[in-house]
Amino acid sequence: MTFSEAKALFESQQLPLCETHYRQFQIYLETLVETNRYMNLTAITDPAEVWAKHFLDSAMLLRQISVPLGGSVLDVGTGAGFPGMVIAILRPDLRVTLLDSLQKRVTFLEETAAALGVSQQVTCIHSRAEDAAKLPRYREQFDLVTARAVAELPVLTEYCLPFVAVGGVFAAMKGPSEHAGYAEAAAEILGGDQPEEISYCLDAVGERRIIRIRKRAATPEKYPRRSDKIKKNPLQ
Repeated sequence: MTFSEAKALFESQQLPLCETHYRQFQIYLETLVETNRYMNLTAITDPAEVWAKHFLDSAMLLRQISVPLGGSVLDVGTGAGFPGMVIAILRPDLRVTLLDSLQKRVTFLEETAAALGVSQQVTCIHSRAEDAAKLPRYREQFDLVTARAVAELPVLTEYCLPFVAVGGVFAAMKGPSEHAGYAEAAAEILGGDQPEEISYCLDAVGERRIIRIRKRAATPEKYPRRSDKIKKNPLQ
């Protein structure tokens, strides 16, 4: 995809794209496709589809959610780095942490961050969310915590909201099948406000939703529970 085509794609959603960021995205694309030959990172490898379904979709989070200048962002279950690495490219003022449970993916993310020139801004963590959320250096330390798909909303909210600082936001990136109401019980228990729903549509992927929960109070210490308990008895 040429710079003009990529710029037009982003501008179709009122998002700017400069040549520097375009070059970083192209490096990201090449690294992703090459690594995907021997490591399962994504089912989407066509360049135009990566731009539309990964890069643009991830960038939409910054259009819909306000993050303070110099703020901190955590991407839970980041996989190949979506949306966290995209956020790091577009907002070099932010401190972005990428969390994943597989070491080989974390290694890929570290190498990709170096190739993109964002290593000073990006921290990659090998951990399960329920374990990392118990550690003081991560618990309630982030202005924005996000996750793209990963799990159903009641489960995802318990994994993610403990990381959010009071006054910060958890934003789950979802398709059209899940609604804000699915997270109401979990949000109430974990210290969140009433979940809000932001809907938008992208030509390549159709309807998308962001479920936004602002953190109003500290999460009780017993949460998150062990993964088996979260999945067996979700907060709903």
